[in-house]
This record gives sequence, structure tokens and C-alpha cells, in this order.
Amino acid sequence: MSNETFFEFDAYHLTLAAVGLIVILACWAPRLVSRREPASSSVMLVFGAAAGLLLPDFTLLPDPRTAPRAWELVSELTVIVALFGAGLRIDSLTPWRRWLPTARLLVVAMPLTIAAVALLGAGLSSMTLAGAILLGAVLAPTDPVLAGDVQVGPPNEGEEHPVRFTLTTEAGLNDGLAFPFVYLGLLVATEGAGFSDFLTDWLMVDVFYRIAAGGFLGWLGGRALGWVLFRLPSRTPLAETGSGIIALAGILLCYGSTELAEGYGFISVAVMGLTLRRIEGHHQYHRRLHDFSETIEHALTAALLVALGAMLPMLFGALTWSLVAIALLMLVVVRPLAAWLSLSGAGLKHHDRAIISVYGVRGIGSIYYLCYASSHIEFHDEAALWSLVALVILLSTVMHGFTVGRALDHASEGVEE
Repeated sequence: MSNETFFEFDAYHLTLAAVGLIVILACWAPRLVSRREPASSSVMLVFGAAAGLLLPDFTLLPDPRTAPRAWELVSELTVIVALFGAGLRIDSLTPWRRWLPTARLLVVAMPLTIAAVALLGAGLSSMTLAGAILLGAVLAPTDPVLAGDVQVGPPNEGEEHPVRFTLTTEAGLNDGLAFPFVYLGLLVATEGAGFSDFLTDWLMVDVFYRIAAGGFLGWLGGRALGWVLFRLPSRTPLAETGSGIIALAGILLCYGSTELAEGYGFISVAVMGLTLRRIEGHHQYHRRLHDFSETIEHALTAALLVALGAMLPMLFGALTWSLVAIALLMLVVVRPLAAWLSLSGAGLKHHDRAIISVYGVRGIGSIYYLCYASSHIEFHDEAALWSLVALVILLSTVMHGFTVGRALDHASEGVEE
């Protein structure tokens, strides 16, 4: 080996070293200024952007605007693991009244958010109808991946304050419920002015059938996996082995089967986690399943955030002041106002209602939806959509990550409605 090539810097190895350094710094640096759990997600994005600017060859994934498939696959796996974990965390489903805020967020707040964001996209940025609908669907769901600080604790820890319970269950279910509106955006893009002729099919198939299939197959998958884990064989059940890989295997089986049946896999894995948690509820294996899936989720999330950060300088090239205005209005007006209105009369204290309304972080789920749509059809507003979604994720993780700890410390200190 000649001396000329001995210290040659290979781009691949340089990227690996940079990713490792970024993740370590993102988890460590915030502790220098705060004793609270560090807001590492926003720091990973910022450090990833710095690496993208300083290291020309630094790249984990290709440009999502031209090669969305890789981003779609990684974000999809991250979200389904997170959704299963969200369902697994819920220790108790009763009393049923505690689901009232969640139901209102899903049935009232999310459609209001989709409509408001679509109007902002069409009005402020002159997006096409299809692009505006897709924008609303992409940004409406809260994220189960980046919302760990506002969710309930691991199984059997009992940390199920109404605020945490509502935000956990909302994040676990609204990803799948946003999918019909993604399909609606695709329908409008392909059918144009004649899409109204297909609205009945959209309601029957994309709304009712796919949601019902996702819920039923998730319940069935949870029951089947619980039977395999805890009941058969009765003398040496699989749960006694302590192997966490069964969690990933069960998630993939349930998700893949539901998608093959044309149901919503996101809904199925969340329901699967909720169902499995009801079987041998106090067994320690639930904690091992949760910890294993959480480890996978954190690893995939770190890679995606660093990769997205590295792309921010390029994605922000299409930013306009109107897109910045939409992002800010989305985070500080649309989501808080829609959620606040939907929670009226839900029996929550004012402070708790405000926390739920504000802390709906956007993240990995938005990446997946946009990749899914762009891999199926080419949108006229695609560059603007990517710029806006990337900005919303960055602002959302920064705003929420650095304030949520203090807000939750004072949860339930509000005045009764």
C-alpha cells in the first residue's frame, strides 16, 4: 500500500463516523445546559444539517425528492414499531370515559386540522387542490416516534396521567386515520375535476373498509400472538425465553398481513399492541417486548433524523415566506386551536387541555406519508411540500422538545372547567 492512499478518506466510513459522533453529541450536549431529558431529536436535525454543509460527501439516504423509496421504507418500519410500542404501553383501557378526549382529537381535531392546513396551502402558497389535501393529510397526525416525552411510561409503570394517556393514544391511532386523506389527495391528483364521481368508493373502501380491516386484523393478530407467547405450549411458553425478537416478528406479520388484505397496517399494529397488552397483563415479558421494540425504534429514528438534517440545506432551497407562514400557523394556531375546540366539555382541566392542544409533535410519520404519495404519483407542488414538511418537523421538534418537560411538570395543576 502506497503512502499516497494510506490516509484516503472513504466517504462511507466518514459518514459512519459522523453519524456516531452526531448521535452522541445530540444526546450529551443538552445536558450541559439542562438537567432535564435532552431534546435530542432537534439537536440531531441541527447537527445533521451542519454535517451536510461541512462535509460534501456526507449522506445516509438519497435526496427524498428524487428517490423517496428508501425514505419510505425506513420511515415505515420506524412508525410501525413505534405504534406497536404505543399500544403496548397502555396498562388499562378503562374507565372508557378516559378515551373521550382521544376520540375528540381523532374525529374532530384531525379533520379540522387537515381542512385548515389545506386551505392555508391553497390560499397562501397557491397549491393545487391535490397538493393542498395531501399537505393537510401529511401534517395532521401527531407523531408516535418523537413524542416519547409526552407519552405514558413502559408497561406496568402506571404513569397514565390523562394528558399522557390522551397524547399516547392519539399518536397511536391518528397515523392510520390520516391515510384516507392521503388517498383522497392521490384521487384528486389522478382524476382531477371528475374525482367527485369516486367519492362513494373512497368512503366505502378507503375510509370504512380499510379502517375496519386494520382494527379487526390488529385485534386478531394481538390475540394470536398472545396465544403463541403465553398459552402454547402451556408448560414452556415462549414468553419465558425472554427473546424480544418476537416483537419485531409479530409486528411485521400483523402489518404485512393487514396490508395484503388492503387494510391500514398502521391501525393494525397499534391495535395489536393494545390487544396483546391485555393478555397476561402483569407478565414481565411485556416490558421486555417494549424495551426491545423501543431500542429498534430509537436506532431507526436517530438514523432518519440525521439523514433528514443532512438534507435540510437542499430541501430549504425551495422555501418561501408563504411556506414559513404556513408552518408557523400550523404549529401555533391551527393544531392548538383545533384541539382546544375539540376538547371542549371533555372534563379536562384548563392546563391539561392546553398541554394536549399544543404538544402534538410532527415527525417521522409525515416523512412516510409524503414519500408514499410521491412514490405513487408526481405532484406539481412536491418541492414545496418537502420544504414545508421539513421545516415543520424542525420547528416542531425544537419548540416541543425544549418546553415539554416543564409543561408536564405542572400538568393537572390547572383549574377545573
